[in-house]
Amino acid sequence: MRPGNRKSRFPDVFTRVRVLDDADVAQVTEFLQQDPLGNLFLLSRIQANGLDRGRLGCPVVGLIRSHELQGVLHLGANVVPVAPDDSTIEELASRVGPWRSSASMMGRAEPVLTLHRVLSQRYPRAWGSPREIRAHQPLLELQEPSRVSPDRRVARVTMEHFHAYFQAAVAMYTEEVGVSPIESSGGYMSHMRVLVDRGHCFGIVDEGGTVRWKSDIGVAWRDHCQIQGVWMDPTWRGQGLADAAMTAVAELCRRRYSSVSLYVNDFNAPALAMYDTVGFRQVGEMATVLY
Repeated sequence: MRPGNRKSRFPDVFTRVRVLDDADVAQVTEFLQQDPLGNLFLLSRIQANGLDRGRLGCPVVGLIRSHELQGVLHLGANVVPVAPDDSTIEELASRVGPWRSSASMMGRAEPVLTLHRVLSQRYPRAWGSPREIRAHQPLLELQEPSRVSPDRRVARVTMEHFHAYFQAAVAMYTEEVGVSPIESSGGYMSHMRVLVDRGHCFGIVDEGGTVRWKSDIGVAWRDHCQIQGVWMDPTWRGQGLADAAMTAVAELCRRRYSSVSLYVNDFNAPALAMYDTVGFRQVGEMATVLY
């Protein structure tokens, strides 16, 4: 992402890295919205919580060079760098120490992979041994009509089916990430409740109350949304049902958002073929480093 050109309220210093706060929301939003698809996670979080560390649950630091915001680093459970070049990443990395509580790095591929390289060299014990590096995750945006008709069984999930939907979400997460999201604080369940309450969850629920297909609007900002958590019951797979189900989800999202995007692992050939059928086209590349 290219840095902005407008003057900011930041002090008159040549280069400075500092923790951002609510007074910086407008400036940071202006910086991030130059690449809304790549920065949708951060834009969504900042819209909901601002930049106050207490509300956000983690610090976000910014690099200011010659009066202008040049880079941002979200230091939560997900480490998310946004920077135009390696030197900015290296300076932002000065705020990351030789310890790690984060479970992943994620974002645009180039800054994520650069940050991982820098931290692995500086602090190999903490950052140098990830479980997996997904270096090439195509970022897709819905741009064309689907080549199949929608599955009309897909509908917004309500709290009536929350527990069944939550079980499906846990199965999806465990299959996708390789570890269970269940932990003592109940954070994942709370997160899923929020998504259902917002009307951001879609599924096929059979007559017995079992969720056979699920997907979520994981993050949204203004007229942009990003689909996450796409999953089909293994007993339903291999029957050609996913194309129509995903088409229905795309239609439902388009009723509220003009831009519908997602990203997918490059090794997931069936998913890539499905998204192509539905009308998604690649517009960039993301990366994820899992610990």
